[in-house]
Amino acid sequence: MPCFPKEAAAYSTHVLAPAEEIAKTPDSLSDTEAGALPLAGLTAWQCLVRVAGVTMGQGVLIHGGAGGVGHLAVQIGKALGAHVTATASAGKLAVVGALGADLVLDYAKGVLGDGYDVVLDPQSGAQAELSVAAVKAGGVVVTLLEPSEAAKKAALAKNVTLVNHFVAPDAAGLRDLAKLSEEGKLRVHIARTFPLADAGPAHQYLKETRPVGKVVLLP
Repeated sequence: MPCFPKEAAAYSTHVLAPAEEIAKTPDSLSDTEAGALPLAGLTAWQCLVRVAGVTMGQGVLIHGGAGGVGHLAVQIGKALGAHVTATASAGKLAVVGALGADLVLDYAKGVLGDGYDVVLDPQSGAQAELSVAAVKAGGVVVTLLEPSEAAKKAALAKNVTLVNHFVAPDAAGLRDLAKLSEEGKLRVHIARTFPLADAGPAHQYLKETRPVGKVVLLP
């Protein structure tokens, strides 16, 4: 199962990576699924497990539950035994519910609730202020982009741990994801595939449709 030694800023049919950063593809995953899982899967896994330390029974809010990271985070959160609330657009609420989320909220309505132990916020920026407001005092908010200065001040005042996490190569994490897949607890959703030569149209598709799950380039 391939990983990523660093941001390459290109697409390739071959890549060199340290052996300690890769893991065997489990039989439960097709090559297409195995190609789609590592980046988004490790992002979700590291945020929930390594950074936030999610445990059984905790309340977890995941923004963008239908996205590439979000749809995997919902499943990982449930596998960890958390009570998972996720946000999505109106047309994707049922899809996110089918992933196992205990509650799915229409983000356009702006109602998130509060008292969560952990919030995973892929959008970050000014939205991070809403995430800090939703988490309980002493809780954890993990962002994938830089949070606003207002969010940082609010987190400090509320005694909330606010972490901007950037995913890193992680063979142990890949093996954990493979185990969840083999147990039937994690499945990467492939929205669409494109041949490698159509990388440009693939990006356009992502921009225009914001699909559920991942788009994969096939060499």
